Amino acid sequence: MSISIDTASAPRPSGPAPTGERAQLAEAARNFEAIFLRQMLSAARDSSIRSDLFGSNGSDTFRQMRDDAFADIASERGVLGLADLIEAQMSRNLKG
Repeated sequence: MSISIDTASAPRPSGPAPTGERAQLAEAARNFEAIFLRQMLSAARDSSIRSDLFGSNGSDTFRQMRDDAFADIASERGVLGLADLIEAQMSRNLKG
């Protein structure tokens, strides 16, 4: 199984970079999206049928590290768009 991210087609909002509270909100939204993706990948791995023939603690650790890196990259690139939606919704509560 191979997973790749096409970063060229990933939509990102244009315009000036957010500052202050909006920047903190954007970072928190991206972090939440990364955590959400990690949980999705973990649940998918747990539900899959796998053979313990080649399994080991080392390969499990490597898979976890790869999933974490994938989740970080995907949230950074806005692959799901969840962070943008969270930021848009939560920004309504910002003063200013």
